[in-house]
Amino acid sequence: MKFDLYTQSGEKKGTLEGSDAIFGIEPNMILITQAFNRQHDNARQANAHTKTRGEISYSTKKIVRQKGTGGARHGAKSANLFRKGGVTFGPRSNRNWKTDMPRKQRRKALFSALSIKAKDQAIFCLDKYEGEMKTKPFAELLTKLPIKKNVLIIIPEKTPVLEKSANNLTNTKTILANYLNIADCLKYDSLMFVGDALKKTEETFLKA
Repeated sequence: MKFDLYTQSGEKKGTLEGSDAIFGIEPNMILITQAFNRQHDNARQANAHTKTRGEISYSTKKIVRQKGTGGARHGAKSANLFRKGGVTFGPRSNRNWKTDMPRKQRRKALFSALSIKAKDQAIFCLDKYEGEMKTKPFAELLTKLPIKKNVLIIIPEKTPVLEKSANNLTNTKTILANYLNIADCLKYDSLMFVGDALKKTEETFLKA
């Protein structure tokens, strides 16, 4: 699989060869869905927490007498029938949303998403980015590149000049090659590999 390679001035320089084991497989939509749901489940935090009637700080004295009121027989005010009483089956902070998935399946799901992007010609490469740490020149560069709507910028290592130049743009995100994931691949319409990011991706995800 070949991807177009561009220079920092926005001109096409040539092509880079990508591994067919990553960018040329038959997509498995079921694994893509499972991996996407797993990533969102594992990022979920159980912050919401309700108290049961046993945790409500109320007197246990009976509200009204047992007989003669013409109404129901009620006990403590902490019962779930009353306002500010305990909650039945409410969200608890000890809820565990973690979902497991074998590593081979996760990688195949990622390769499937990358293969779809490659087939749609939504992947290209930038040979390097050097210069001032400013947003404007980087934004001007993006207008010269084949970006559909938004772009995921994949870098081989920490690159402060590029990361901070792209930080203020709403349609971009920078990510290290070894942190490439299914959710970001599906969210962004275009993928841009900078420098040795393509090689770093293959080294990271093709190892046993």
